[in-house]
Amino acid sequence: MTVAHYENFPVASVLLPRPLREPVAAIYAFARSADDFADEGNRTVAERLALLDGYQRGLDAIADGEPIDDPIFVRLADVIKVHRLPIRPFRDLLDAFSQDVVQTRYGSYDELLDYCRRSANPVGRLLLHLFRADTAANLAYSDAICSALQLINHWQDVGIDATKPMPRIYLPAEDLAYFGIAEAAILRRTPTGIPSGHTTADFRSLMRFQVDRARKLMLEGEPLGWLLGGRIGLEIRVIVAGGLRILEKIEAIDYDVFQHRPVLARLDWPRLLWRAI
Repeated sequence: MTVAHYENFPVASVLLPRPLREPVAAIYAFARSADDFADEGNRTVAERLALLDGYQRGLDAIADGEPIDDPIFVRLADVIKVHRLPIRPFRDLLDAFSQDVVQTRYGSYDELLDYCRRSANPVGRLLLHLFRADTAANLAYSDAICSALQLINHWQDVGIDATKPMPRIYLPAEDLAYFGIAEAAILRRTPTGIPSGHTTADFRSLMRFQVDRARKLMLEGEPLGWLLGGRIGLEIRVIVAGGLRILEKIEAIDYDVFQHRPVLARLDWPRLLWRAI
């Protein structure tokens, strides 16, 4: 995802080889618009699911070689054909977006990782297909990076997710119970709708646990950036460094993600490039 929407997914940047920027942009346009169906505006649940079902039919049309009118799918069909991309990762993304419409809680870490497998991992897998580097080992590294990035996005957005029309809590229920955190402490808001910031010692312990777990997962995938090398490897190393930097910022605010949303700022980018190089 691009910096404008997801600070942790700076794909299609100037670091990518020029021939790959258009394919990545086409994939992004598909994913971003579908994600907006699930998460933006004032549509009803039924309307959101209907739009996502329409995107599934668009993928069916691409797979079957049928005529397509939607500019997003015309563009995507060309990229899929030229680069011989699999359809499955696109379907997994839509499945995850549909899940976001109807599911707002996760019972376990394994359940959350299964969501990440469909909401984030397909992006990395598609990029590896574009790079012609989709070996089993590379895919495993990529999955670790992408799942870690998704988790990091959830942890920086705990306060924001709690204020949505359908409040979401991605923190696994099993972890909330272990650290003695009630849902009400996360969902509580001020009269103006701002999270009221119940950052207790127990909540800090919970977030420290999640940050450590996300960092460990990210470091498991980190070798991918060095294995691929070149500008593609540099791009991946910058992405990894960006995710790790967000975790550092969560720690720097003492895990108070209700009052502060850690983001990458302009001054962070030289640091990320230095780390990547």
